[in-house]
Amino acid sequence: MRTVYVNGEYLPEDEAKISIFDRGFLFADGVYEVTSVLDGKLIDFPGHATRLQRSLDELEMANPATTDELLAIHRELVARNGIGDGLVYLQITRGAADRDFAYPMDATPTIVLFTQAKPGLADNPVAKTGIKVISIPDRRWGRRDIKTVQLLYPSMGKMAAKAEGADDAWMVEDGAVTEGTSNNAYIVKGNTIVTRHLGEEILHGITRAAVLRLAAEAQMKVEERSFTIEEARAADEAFVTSASTFVMPVVEIDGAPVGQGTPGPVAARLREIYLDESRKTAL
Repeated sequence: MRTVYVNGEYLPEDEAKISIFDRGFLFADGVYEVTSVLDGKLIDFPGHATRLQRSLDELEMANPATTDELLAIHRELVARNGIGDGLVYLQITRGAADRDFAYPMDATPTIVLFTQAKPGLADNPVAKTGIKVISIPDRRWGRRDIKTVQLLYPSMGKMAAKAEGADDAWMVEDGAVTEGTSNNAYIVKGNTIVTRHLGEEILHGITRAAVLRLAAEAQMKVEERSFTIEEARAADEAFVTSASTFVMPVVEIDGAPVGQGTPGPVAARLREIYLDESRKTAL
């Protein structure tokens, strides 16, 4: 049985409780981060901590812990649960208060963390074969740059993909791809990597930032701009990035193969250098 963290206590998971009046439960009034663990160490933790604070600030929500305290909690949970490869999930909500659309002024934030073991996370065999995606309309709220816990539409997108025999969905707004249901989206044409520019329309991915920095260091050309599904289907390669999948090739979009229908060299190289760098800088 896992040990989890709830509001200052380490508890067996079956003893963990939060209030039914918690605003994360009633309003999805909360934010979260997921940090990968490789060889017992945390990947890109500073970036996740920085983005967490930004999300909290955008929602005018207090942070119940300092960055150093959060790091210590992450490490303690990894140790207590014996996580070699896996994930640490962190969620902060505005706290418990009688149900009211207006923010409560005196609520104490709720903080919850738990681990998920994922043996062989970096050696996922799917990276050798790639994933298939479908396209769906992007019907989420406008502030996708805030990493909130309101994830119903992305969940619906995952299920729509599964219903069509695919792995994930890319969301499309005003004719252009925004992002995947839980990842940032990319295409490769010639020697150029293309991914959507930052804005309120997409999550500012921590893995995205690291991969683009490493791509530049490897002298790969990057364009941050919108692209269409049609452009993606005509690309040489496509891939996604996220904290849990790192760099994952996309080999099919809406039933049509991308390039040769197999993972391409750019995605493979980026995955290799990202994992190498991540292990060197893990905390």
